[in-house]
Amino acid sequence: MTEKTLTKADLQNFTGSTFVYRHPLARKFVYTEGVQYVAEHGGAYWLIDEIVFNQANPAVAAENFQVWRLAVAADKTATLRCGDGNDRLVFTKQLDFTDFPLDEICFYLINDTILLPSEY
Repeated sequence: MTEKTLTKADLQNFTGSTFVYRHPLARKFVYTEGVQYVAEHGGAYWLIDEIVFNQANPAVAAENFQVWRLAVAADKTATLRCGDGNDRLVFTKQLDFTDFPLDEICFYLINDTILLPSEY
């Protein structure tokens, strides 16, 4: 298992992206260098999968601009939420366990591209 070295300070370095990564199974979706960094250094490729695969949910797919938030509790349970950017929740999932190293993370999904808020 790879050691998770992700910190909030690391994310401040991502303010744009010159390269995108294509999701290996859902090839329509791409993600930025910042999201790749979170996935690699935070052991969170599963989180990209959650965002992409939940596009099969009609309520989620109907939103052109999506805000995805993972909130990790002290007991390592977590809640994954998707909103429309205007405080309207369209999807929630409870996770019994995660070893994600940060207490929270946020991604945007727009035009089939997942990105960090700082990359928007």
